[in-house]
Amino acid sequence: MRVGLSVYGTTFSMGVHPAAGRPTLRPQQLMDQAIALDLQGVELPFVFLDGADIEALKQYAQERQLFITLDTYGFDPEHLGQVLELGARLGAGTVRTLVGGARLGGDRREMVGHWQDYLQQALAGLRKATVVAERLGINLAVENHQDIASEELLWLCTTIDSPQFGITFDTGNPLATAEEPIDFTRRIAPYVKHVHLKDYWIYLSEEGYRLVRCPLGQGVIDFPAMLEILDQTGREITKVVELGALEGRHVRALADDYWLEYPPRSASQFAHVWRFVQDHARPAGEWRTPFERGESVDAVVAYEQRQLISSLAYLQGVFRIAEKQLDGHA
Repeated sequence: MRVGLSVYGTTFSMGVHPAAGRPTLRPQQLMDQAIALDLQGVELPFVFLDGADIEALKQYAQERQLFITLDTYGFDPEHLGQVLELGARLGAGTVRTLVGGARLGGDRREMVGHWQDYLQQALAGLRKATVVAERLGINLAVENHQDIASEELLWLCTTIDSPQFGITFDTGNPLATAEEPIDFTRRIAPYVKHVHLKDYWIYLSEEGYRLVRCPLGQGVIDFPAMLEILDQTGREITKVVELGALEGRHVRALADDYWLEYPPRSASQFAHVWRFVQDHARPAGEWRTPFERGESVDAVVAYEQRQLISSLAYLQGVFRIAEKQLDGHA
């Protein structure tokens, strides 16, 4: 199982966060960090490549047997086409993008009356960009970025209907669109091209619940079950560690107007996810991260690094168990 490193789980350490006050890592430095952590790939924001020697980076990654996923945003076909061309030159297997439109935490209330038109625009742009992806033989994969739900991801995939188009699956984000994580995984598994490994703690609120970052394996996500579902597709799917943001995400699923632009859901579906939330919620208490508490840059960096190292140790254990199970079935 090949796992890489994303910059977005450690934005202070990587110099990505504007408050970090340190230089942003260059692409080769990110690759070196991945190697030092015994990882097998990287997810590079396309903006990191401004002024970079693409051929040299491609060779550097290939010599070290690192996979590359290129990261961008939006559905403008001209922009996506340029990033896909760049990804092909770099030797990337996948370009990850996002639809956006909703506030983080799955909040579409500002899009009431406009959400369906927005989705149609996204479909049109992604469909045009997929033609470029097919020509280049590279994947274009939309993330569940706390914006679109599984129903809409499946609609995009079945409508575009291309082997080069699919999903970047963020393992923590089903909860941001009020969906049970394993159910979400089963639904979208046939279309997954790339994975963000993320876990969350849950804290109840008057309007719903908050999602707060935590090390992999310490939160609510059942990674062994998720990975088994993805393995059953028979495809090698790249994965990167991407811990949650430094700000908690508030999912206001109990607000009267939260659901206005969501696909129809049954009472039993909501009861299922709400039971999951209640069963996994932590006791009431301090949920803010060091960043949210206004602690120093050094404190935030140390916090990020502790969570990253803990996450990698957890994954090693998960993969060892999976390998033993495979050997037992051989």
